[in-house]
Amino acid sequence: MIRSELIQKIADENPHLYQRDVEKIVNVIFEEIIEAMARGDRVELRGFGAFSVKQRDARTGRNPRTGEAVEVEEKHVPFFKTGKLLRDRLNGQA
Repeated sequence: MIRSELIQKIADENPHLYQRDVEKIVNVIFEEIIEAMARGDRVELRGFGAFSVKQRDARTGRNPRTGEAVEVEEKHVPFFKTGKLLRDRLNGQA
């Protein structure tokens, strides 16, 4: 599902809301998650999962084309851990 499909589904299920308002709501939610992660905070959505930021240390990598050693800088990457309810639904247990 892509963002526009999510917006359309929410708008269809809530006919009392304008689609442009639903789009603003979805955008605000995503922006808040992004801003919290940029600050290094963890974002937990109960029953769904938790977003966090992990730090990858600097390392020596290899250029796959030439085999030459290259230095890879330290970086922060997003990480998502599924919640128990989501995991159980995906495995047909709920």
